[in-house]
Amino acid sequence: MTAQELKAKTPEQLREQLVALKKEAFNLRFQQATGQLENTARMRTVRRDVARIMTVLNQQAAQAAN
Repeated sequence: MTAQELKAKTPEQLREQLVALKKEAFNLRFQQATGQLENTARMRTVRRDVARIMTVLNQQAAQAAN
């Protein structure tokens, strides 16, 4: 997902997506610990998607404060 796609979403949608990604990250860490993780690159993409969503949420909050 790109930052442009995220900027088009509402803060509620972003928060829902953030919760889902954090759950997925938890499950991926659990799979890695038990040796069941097959796609190790997915951890990196999930982590970066979380960072993108947090950045967009912070930008939207800063704009609302002005």
